[in-house]
Amino acid sequence: MKTIMRYILAAVFGVAGIAHFTRTEGFTNIVPHYLPFKNFIVKASGVAELIISFLLLIKRPGNFLKNVINSFLMLVLPANVYMARKALPLGNIEVPKPLLWARVPLQFVLVKMVSKL
Repeated sequence: MKTIMRYILAAVFGVAGIAHFTRTEGFTNIVPHYLPFKNFIVKASGVAELIISFLLLIKRPGNFLKNVINSFLMLVLPANVYMARKALPLGNIEVPKPLLWARVPLQFVLVKMVSKL
């Protein structure tokens, strides 16, 4: 079960990482306005997600990597909150505000999943 969950998480991080490069504008829009270098933040977080995906694919993470992944998930949490507060579209898709808010607790679900690997 842990192996399946690891591969699912690897796919989630991989798809999200690729999307940071193929849909950069959509991700740039959800970076909170008070942060500088939005384009850099989007690309750097995309690279981080691709690295996480790769590492999850090749082996089961130890405690250090789990902590790194969970720290990353908490670092990107403000973007999800900002997106929900401002009712920003997901790329070019208008998402109902309740669904945008549902993404916030999803971060904690992902943290729990990573912790169980």
